[in-house]
Amino acid sequence: MPHAPPLRALLSQYAAGSAVTCEPVDQGLLNRGYRLRTTRGHYFLKHHFDPETADPAAIARQHRATERLAVLGVPVAPPLPDRSGRTVAVVGGHAYALHPWIEGRHRHGGQLTPQQCGRLGALLGVVHASLERVMPVQGRAPGARSGTHAAPQVPTPAPNPTPASRAKSVESVESADPVDTFALIDALLTRVRRHRPADSFDELARHRLLERHADRRPPRGGCVGWVHGDFHPFNLLYQGDAPAAIVDWDRLGVQPRAEEAVRAAAIFFVRPAGALDLPRVRAYARAYRRTAGATPSELTAAVHRVWWERLNDFWMLRWHYERGDTRADPQFPAASALAVWWTREYEAVCEAFAD
Repeated sequence: MPHAPPLRALLSQYAAGSAVTCEPVDQGLLNRGYRLRTTRGHYFLKHHFDPETADPAAIARQHRATERLAVLGVPVAPPLPDRSGRTVAVVGGHAYALHPWIEGRHRHGGQLTPQQCGRLGALLGVVHASLERVMPVQGRAPGARSGTHAAPQVPTPAPNPTPASRAKSVESVESADPVDTFALIDALLTRVRRHRPADSFDELARHRLLERHADRRPPRGGCVGWVHGDFHPFNLLYQGDAPAAIVDWDRLGVQPRAEEAVRAAAIFFVRPAGALDLPRVRAYARAYRRTAGATPSELTAAVHRVWWERLNDFWMLRWHYERGDTRADPQFPAASALAVWWTREYEAVCEAFAD
């Protein structure tokens, strides 16, 4: 097995028995995960491999957050402590964590009924409201960027913050500078032109890179708070029709909350041709606003900022041309199409989030 974890050294730190089988699960783009069966049960073993999120102190902070969220009834899968009570095991300079195995499946937004879309939006709103309770914001903090059990119900959210308390969370957040973007575009276009033979990815790259709307840069601002940081279908497990566990908290950090809601919707509800399913978005956004205490104007501003982010975000192309890493290539056509469609249907998208 490639990148086999040091099971004997790891399990010696836990009261989890001896390894029987260890199988890699579908890997994300950053970290590695394994379905581990031992003489005492089934577990999810996570190898925090990405250097940007592998700091043991940051991982421990994520763990404390999920433990506190679990107490509030938020569907999460907190890590298991080792014999000394720690939740991060460092072996050979690498950080690992052991979690209960959660039986479940991932569901894309197109598989959800309107009622279930509302439940999804309510769940994210509860996450944001609950994080505000268990992880008070004290200045800007950087992002850190399965035995079966019954799925808990979406909990009652924390009371909406008062205007005074919300004011403490308002912080100036800078949007992407088009000057920097154009410099990056020029550098990437040079790489595109050098690529021979030309392929369909190059054609998409040229089309995407030439999208320019510099006069529509959003102003500074944004109401920030603790957010999951990577809320999308592969980080949410369902049992039947109910959310069973929100997983993968590596990007936990202080960011604009409403922007996470918009960003998540743009992943859950994008159709293969690149359009958003606006009726589902509307059901999701209404429920999110209700449970998170967000206003329509906050969501409208977040729509503009995330749209701008999409026009200025070239990480897939940078991986492809600068790193020679093609793992994100399959996501690029839909991401490019969404940016074009979103620009054309901008007013309709704003209306769906604010209605």
